[in-house]
Amino acid sequence: MEGAAASSEGLRYAEYARVPTGAGTGQAELERGLARTMIAVGLGVATIAFAGRYAFHLWKPLEQAITETAKRISTSNLSLYYKGGFEQKMSRREASLILGVSPSAGKAKIRTAHRRIMILNHPDKG
Repeated sequence: MEGAAASSEGLRYAEYARVPTGAGTGQAELERGLARTMIAVGLGVATIAFAGRYAFHLWKPLEQAITETAKRISTSNLSLYYKGGFEQKMSRREASLILGVSPSAGKAKIRTAHRRIMILNHPDKG
């Protein structure tokens, strides 16, 4: 029995002491996979950085072109109403510009233009 007990005890310790042969290759494959993943992530970050740099350099001339075009299109051409600076005392010319009528317009035309603007700008509208 001594021999059987010794052999079973030896087998028990051998199971814990022995490293399986497949474990070493599995670890190496895991490390290679991790290295590949890190390389792929690094290349992706570099690609995004270069694309962002290219877009930033491309945007500067486009921004200047858009700004120049916006300056050429005057807002006063798009608006029907006078937005100029007002004088201390309103002149007939300034009043006609605000109302959108000619300076020589009659009282009826001035009243209808005034009414139209007052209705458009009334706080209770809508």
